[in-house]
Amino acid sequence: MTTLWDIDNGSGPLVGTAIHNGHALREDVSEHIVIGEDERLREEDPFTGPWTSAASTRIVARFSRFQVDLNRPRVSAIYLTPNDAWGLDVWRGRPPADVIARSLQEYDAFYDEMRRLLSGIAERNGHFLVLDLHTYNHRREGPNGLPADPAANPEVNIGTGSMNTEKWRPLVRRFLDDLSSFDFLSRRLDVRENVKFRGGQFSRWIHETFPDTGCALAIEFKKFFMDEWTGELDTSQHQAIQRALQTTVPGLLETLEQIR
Repeated sequence: MTTLWDIDNGSGPLVGTAIHNGHALREDVSEHIVIGEDERLREEDPFTGPWTSAASTRIVARFSRFQVDLNRPRVSAIYLTPNDAWGLDVWRGRPPADVIARSLQEYDAFYDEMRRLLSGIAERNGHFLVLDLHTYNHRREGPNGLPADPAANPEVNIGTGSMNTEKWRPLVRRFLDDLSSFDFLSRRLDVRENVKFRGGQFSRWIHETFPDTGCALAIEFKKFFMDEWTGELDTSQHQAIQRALQTTVPGLLETLEQIR
């Protein structure tokens, strides 16, 4: 469904996804939503799409997580209350049933498509690895407020909470080591595992659906590479992140073969 997400099929076992990259809304959603565009953008993952180029197969969502959140369980994939959406008022009252139903159809279509796509990659390669790319906010006290404590908010959080770590631990270790050792504009990135997030529904679904052949790394970059309040991008840091991800690919492919 190219109107909802873009899929670039490549060869090999590596898949890059940016399922919160999108900002677009269906017309029927726009008619009932009250949250401002700037507020939506602040909670989305803009600029994650280009990072998927580290992988041979790429999936990039076009629509906003405020339409339907592909990284939450189906029952909570639509933000019906402020508690679902960081305290934000999203809708003008409860959205109509047909709007909810259409969004959930999109949710189901995405997971049906992923099942077909990932099954094919596993059949051809024997296994696959998904780099599930996201970002997160760390200046919730406002544009002039203090950033969140770095001790609890690493620049890169690797979520492995739903993973069979006995099988995939060498892959996690290699990714952490290679990303941490990358020369990131004359410094090193702060990369840690399961500090801020343990991974969402998409990675959980991958591990449950493909327990023997599929691994997903839920990768959350803190928005240090952009101004999360204005949306302004620091191009040099954004591109450096892309290079950092690309340098991990040889080690990931080598380790995948060893696990196989």
